Amino acid sequence: MFITKKHISRRTMLQGMGAAVGLPLLESMTPAMAGPEESAAGSRPVRLACLEMVHGSGGATRWGAQQHLWSPAEAGRDFDLTPSSLLPLEPWRDYLTIVSNTDMRGAEAWEVKEIGGDHFRSSAVFLTQSHPRQTQSSDVRADVSFDQIYAQRFGQETPLPSIQMAIESVDQAGGCEYGYSCVFFFLMSRPTPTKPLPMLRDPRMIFDQLFGVGGSPEERAVRRETDRSILDWVTHRVTELKSQLSPTDRNRLDEHLDNVREIERRIARIEDKNASGDVRELPVAPMGVPDSFDEHAKLMLDLQVLAFASDTTRVTSFKLSRDATGRTFPESGFEGSFHGASHHGEKPQRIKTFAQINTYHIAVLAYFAEKRKETPDGDGTLLDNILILYGSPMGDSNLHNHKRVPLMLLGHAGGRVKGGRHFVLPDGSPSANLHLSVLQRLGFEDMEVFGDSTGVIDI
Repeated sequence: MFITKKHISRRTMLQGMGAAVGLPLLESMTPAMAGPEESAAGSRPVRLACLEMVHGSGGATRWGAQQHLWSPAEAGRDFDLTPSSLLPLEPWRDYLTIVSNTDMRGAEAWEVKEIGGDHFRSSAVFLTQSHPRQTQSSDVRADVSFDQIYAQRFGQETPLPSIQMAIESVDQAGGCEYGYSCVFFFLMSRPTPTKPLPMLRDPRMIFDQLFGVGGSPEERAVRRETDRSILDWVTHRVTELKSQLSPTDRNRLDEHLDNVREIERRIARIEDKNASGDVRELPVAPMGVPDSFDEHAKLMLDLQVLAFASDTTRVTSFKLSRDATGRTFPESGFEGSFHGASHHGEKPQRIKTFAQINTYHIAVLAYFAEKRKETPDGDGTLLDNILILYGSPMGDSNLHNHKRVPLMLLGHAGGRVKGGRHFVLPDGSPSANLHLSVLQRLGFEDMEVFGDSTGVIDI
């Protein structure tokens, strides 16, 4: 390959029986004797992952902010995560950009008739930074979302421009409460102001979307009914491809295919368990959805890792919960309702309990970071070439306000974001300033405003 300057296309896929398995970035995909710029351009596409966790944080309360239950006490680089819910991210502090003291104004009530509807409009604001139109009809409107702006320019180079995921049910239609359509309550991503994108909750549907590109539903059904792995349908193509690869690339390919097979097995085990007739905690959930939040969330995150590693998509949005959920998170050490814990009455001990749940959610994000750090990507890892936006459109959930909202970045975005920084912005700063700063760093240099932004941050 070196002498002939031949290389494998980055768009190569293993195909068979409607299956289409994307490949990780291999050395053989870089043209031989390519210059540094050509090599870097082919090996460092920036992936964007947007994760929303509802109900703000214990550190957004007045008392919690004084105790630094979310944001560290120190601005700049020498911050201490020890007292905060961000402590699980300590191993990745060099990739971490914390932005404190911002407000998400678009989620506030602008008119008297909107008062009380915070839960029902917040998710529509997280990625749009715009105030949604209050309606229970079909004339819904909110600005184009942050993730879809990126997908419309950079997602067109991949089989799937973007993927939208959710943990909890997003299938309610029509009007919800306080005069808002349910699409504001359940959906985050908007390629146009009037048409939000649906979100997938079932890991099986996401798996089929990733690895059944080009296949029909009938073909996918046949594969499952024969109890064979999707990889069994592309075995011949794998053998053929390996004959063209170096030992290093063969090992990388084997590792990638092992990850695909393991996730497929995990989904099958969940489906078998849920079909056994045993009583479920989530009786109306799809067959592929596990009862455990922890298992479900990590499976969805692992699917994103595969999608990014194979460049099947470069953009994901993931709603980790829905507002006013009755879900419990026993892995946090607290057995009570998340929604109940978020209404802590501004009492210090109850705020600390809520912060304990926040810490668990950040531990799930740390799992995501670890998986990306372990996944090679060009001359670095996925964590080097990704930018994760994590946060909440609510601040103090007990007051239903949108001040001091939790907001952070994780990843270096191919060298475009430094990391290892804590920015404490002036009172009243819009959170949209971070969104605008990210978009400018990711290629939208001419964009002057996003949502209600008033400036940029030197990330």
